[in-house]
Amino acid sequence: MIMKTIAVFSLLLLASTLPSSLARGSFQTLLPSDFNHHSNVSRARHLLEEIESRSRTSVDLTQGYMSNSDLERAVKEFGQRCSNISRIYSIGKSVNGVPLWVIEISDKPGEEETEPAFKYIGNVHGDEPVGRELIMFLANWLCDNHLKDPLAKLIVENVHLHLLPSLNPDGFTLRKRGNANNIDLNRDFPDQFLFLNDDEDSRQPETRAIMNWSRDIQFTASATLHGGALVANYPWDGTDDKRTFYYGCPDDDAFRFMASIYSHSHYNMSSSKEFLDGITNGAAWYPLYGGMQDWNYIHAGCFELTLEISDNKWPVAAELPIIWKYNKMSMLNLVASLVKTGVHGRIYSSGDGRPLPASITVSGINYTVRAGRTFADYHRLLAPRDKYEVVATMPGYKSRNTTIWLDEGAMTLDFVLDPEVSVKGGILQNVYDCNCDSKSKLEFVEFLWGSHFEVFFVFIVILGFLCILFQKRKKVKISTTKQRTVMDIVELDSCDDWKKKIDEYLQRMTAMNAVERKALHARLAKSVRLIKANGQGKFNPSSPSSRSRSMKITR
Repeated sequence: MIMKTIAVFSLLLLASTLPSSLARGSFQTLLPSDFNHHSNVSRARHLLEEIESRSRTSVDLTQGYMSNSDLERAVKEFGQRCSNISRIYSIGKSVNGVPLWVIEISDKPGEEETEPAFKYIGNVHGDEPVGRELIMFLANWLCDNHLKDPLAKLIVENVHLHLLPSLNPDGFTLRKRGNANNIDLNRDFPDQFLFLNDDEDSRQPETRAIMNWSRDIQFTASATLHGGALVANYPWDGTDDKRTFYYGCPDDDAFRFMASIYSHSHYNMSSSKEFLDGITNGAAWYPLYGGMQDWNYIHAGCFELTLEISDNKWPVAAELPIIWKYNKMSMLNLVASLVKTGVHGRIYSSGDGRPLPASITVSGINYTVRAGRTFADYHRLLAPRDKYEVVATMPGYKSRNTTIWLDEGAMTLDFVLDPEVSVKGGILQNVYDCNCDSKSKLEFVEFLWGSHFEVFFVFIVILGFLCILFQKRKKVKISTTKQRTVMDIVELDSCDDWKKKIDEYLQRMTAMNAVERKALHARLAKSVRLIKANGQGKFNPSSPSSRSRSMKITR
């Protein structure tokens, strides 16, 4: 027993001399002074694996793994073999100019749809190559089975899956953790607690590629594949005071649910003796800063997990099919969860029915999900078996909220938002629902405040009374400035209706001389008096019958 204890402490002491790292971060970070919830035996086991890996030659390490040129060839061959469900593209280049190839898998690759997007990223650390191999296993399995396997069919037809096998090809070639500049890419992102990476130009090209990629495509969720442990890690990765403790993000329940999907679908991850249920909060494991996971959640609206998929960071290639077998259902189920769970829908304007790129929030959760720019589709990941109040908001529109009970399955929830009407310079405006061209707006303004304002005013009054009689229009409040008449006017169906009415009246006015205009004014005024005399134009703002369809005239 004494000899065993001495051996363990000797191995721990040796850790400080190792330049490489275990799992997400450096071994120095992995073992802070108060890190006592993992056994010495477990830490010693990781060290022994690290020593064994470093003792093997480079030839031994890479034998059976695809080189960067092999990987590029495999990606392009996949694109040719599975062209009906795939698209091959690059998001940039590494420090040494190696393209960062991506495979998109979908029934409509390259097209915008009202479907969630998911990304898998492998080989973030150069000495953790298992992920690049498993991503190619996944791509080929989907290609071979999307017509016969229900799960493969579900993913291909309902998700846009983007696969980046290797983010760090230079590090892979050098057999080291960092990139060609010896920078750990999982410490190179802007961080909420450490303000060291604010200058985007100073970041590594691989990091910038990920950031630009996430701006171009609105990913709902993602995962990075690492090695050196067996656990599903979720935010936050860091803490505000650098201490090691559980520090959950606003969507902690949803992230725990996502991590559990991966863990419980895995061959043995959920039975881990080191991590309860095979999942862990990053800060509770050990804090790190500048990580990709937290950046995605904060800046890209993307729910990302850090997946440690192999205890051995660089296992012999003969073990890769077994590791794929252990992780296969986990990788598939995590992607499928985007359409099997959560709340999904679209947001429309009640004015003209067009999509609105609005925001979705959930009461009690300090986080906002943005609807898509083109189709206004949103995909909100939430833990099941709970009640939620979902709120849709958009500048210029009235917010709308709905309370739902989310069971095990997904829920579709569309929103229709009513536009708000504002007043600017005495003119009714609705910039979100009005598609009038600028020329029409200018003509309306010039006419309204021109020499024919009085006649136009009477015309509007008559039009309003007619609308009240037939109950076809809603009340919209508008006020004017500079002692001009204050009135509530009726909102026509569209701006084209306004333009048509105004154009007709302008044509009539143009053909009249001063005497004719005065006569028309008198006839219009007489019409108003006749309507009132017949009891058809009565209006009482306090009367229940007036409701929102009436028109109020004041000075």
